[in-house]
Amino acid sequence: MSKLTSVHSGDADIARKARFMKKLVSDYQSSFTAIENCNKPVIAAIHGACIGGGVDMVTACDIRYCTQDAWFQIKEVDIGLAADVGTLQRLPKIVGNDGLVRELSYTARKFYANEAAQIGMVNRILPSKEDLLLCAFETAILIASKSPVAVQGTKIHLNYSRDHTVQEGLDYMANWNMTHLLSEDLMKAAMAAATKANDPPIFAKY
Repeated sequence: MSKLTSVHSGDADIARKARFMKKLVSDYQSSFTAIENCNKPVIAAIHGACIGGGVDMVTACDIRYCTQDAWFQIKEVDIGLAADVGTLQRLPKIVGNDGLVRELSYTARKFYANEAAQIGMVNRILPSKEDLLLCAFETAILIASKSPVAVQGTKIHLNYSRDHTVQEGLDYMANWNMTHLLSEDLMKAAMAAATKANDPPIFAKY
């Protein structure tokens, strides 16, 4: 905020101010896009208030759980700006309701856990913070038991297909599996399933 204040009050040339502002916003955007680009699934566990930058952050995550007392607010219009680090780009694709996202973004009204679940913003509502964290860890442990080649490949393709046509996604997958179907993980998982092994297969780190 101090950097922003100095830009508004400084005597620098307008072009230089604009270049500074673009870099500042881009740096903030990159900090949230890093979550989306992380090659491992990221789980958000939300309790209490999730406002402004908090919404930007959780919309960059793969899975979102929250407590019954959680609430959300796209607050930026109340402070004189448009949300600029991811909410307006990601939330419409998450909930699939353009009009509702516009309402929430234009009005900055609060919305609560039940509505967030109803529109598909969160996967599940838990009764307490303890239950929330337990659920998040259980999901993380289950995901971690799978082939990292398969899980990380799945994340890459879900992100790619979200932003491309069906055919582009299929073509990208064909090129991907040209090499990744040669992974030893495929044989390990297939053998475990065929033999109904009690213990899950052990996969190498990726």
